[in-house]
Amino acid sequence: MKDLSTRDIDRIIEMAWEDRTPFGAIDFQFGLSEKEVIELMRKELKRKSFERWRKRVSGRNTKHRKKRPDMQRFKSSRQRAISGNRIT
Repeated sequence: MKDLSTRDIDRIIEMAWEDRTPFGAIDFQFGLSEKEVIELMRKELKRKSFERWRKRVSGRNTKHRKKRPDMQRFKSSRQRAISGNRIT
């Protein structure tokens, strides 16, 4: 796995917990595959938290771009513009 800063790890965990953020978005911004995100979550979270997260995202359509019914991207009105993971 890549060398990631504490800030990057925190952001990846946040994105992984979000329902509407697909694994593809994490891959695009940080270069981590779904398998690598799962490994990171297993390493960084407490056991029960990891199990709760896995149960939550397993089979969830919104976490997999190919399974999403609509291909439109969700963007919160409070979200700032992000370019290559840098806030602009």
